[in-house]
Amino acid sequence: MAIEIKICGLKTFDALDAALGAGADLVGVVFFPKSPRNIDLATGAALTEHARGKAGVAALSVDADDALLEAIAREVKPDVFQLHGEESPERVAQIRARFGIPVMKAIGVAGPADIARVPLYAPVADRLLLDAKAPAGARHPGGNGLVFDWNLIANSDAPLDLAKPFMLSGGLTPENVGEAIRLTRARAVDVSSGVESAPGVKDPARIVAFIQAARAAICEARRETDPAEASAKEMSAHS
Repeated sequence: MAIEIKICGLKTFDALDAALGAGADLVGVVFFPKSPRNIDLATGAALTEHARGKAGVAALSVDADDALLEAIAREVKPDVFQLHGEESPERVAQIRARFGIPVMKAIGVAGPADIARVPLYAPVADRLLLDAKAPAGARHPGGNGLVFDWNLIANSDAPLDLAKPFMLSGGLTPENVGEAIRLTRARAVDVSSGVESAPGVKDPARIVAFIQAARAAICEARRETDPAEASAKEMSAHS
């Protein structure tokens, strides 16, 4: 049992180094002009190159056309395309087939009907990200600091226990990520606004705190489910 942690919306090397130094598994760069986390392709390429070999890189776009995706693929060379718009299952499959880059599809969640959409995307995406649905009139579909009702996952009959596990996002912070993991049993979490001091401005200390809190929550879950395994792992870590 392990946790995969993604820090999204990185714009600077200081923030990226904080994420890498604390052990982030994935880092995200945003290509969406309306977002306060938007960067240009040259910056994205430089950040990605800096992260190469240390963490995977997800390139986030929103309802991007093929020209933009082609530019991102060519210049940035991400490990994952993160599709955060209203892309249909057909569009997700098309992007995956055309570019040969794994695709993570974000699904905005506000109620049971949104959870019911998960099976539509599971066959065509390499992985799924469950995020809080943006309110009507929001300028961007993610990174709004909103939390959806985690009980929609914990109590759902939808097949969320997939061969491709879901990543949990939406309003996560160092203060609540432990409870989110405990309740939803998510084994992958994604944060953006929850580790910022202002929109688009990452706080290195909060990045580190988030990663530490998420890993601590998994250690606690391991102790509850298999005390012997947890004790062995902890002894190994201190030897």
